Amino acid sequence: MGHCYHHALSSVRKWGGSAEDYLPLHQWFDESKAITADFRHRALRHHAEGIFMLERFFGATITVSSGRVVPVRLIGEQHILEDLGFIPSFADWVRCIRPQPWMGRAQPIHKLVDPFAIESPPAS
Repeated sequence: MGHCYHHALSSVRKWGGSAEDYLPLHQWFDESKAITADFRHRALRHHAEGIFMLERFFGATITVSSGRVVPVRLIGEQHILEDLGFIPSFADWVRCIRPQPWMGRAQPIHKLVDPFAIESPPAS
């Protein structure tokens, strides 16, 4: 779909009220455009877990200017369906990440910070 305002207009068509009622929710989904301004920003919030995060931030429902109570989850589903055509899981996004060597180079720090760390015996 594109711009948050257009998502908000779509919400108005579906549930009534005004675009301003819905704009903060749709903007929340697309704040990740500040990180990367192409479709990859969607990997951060455009998935099933993102819909539940939206509920945690905005509550289970909102009351729009017409007085109607609208479930936040439905607004999140609408946003993602308009952008992607289905609601992926976060795992769907992760499967598309090509692993790079630097991604798995975690260095164990327990020997540096844990005074009770047990030294491994030398390999024979």
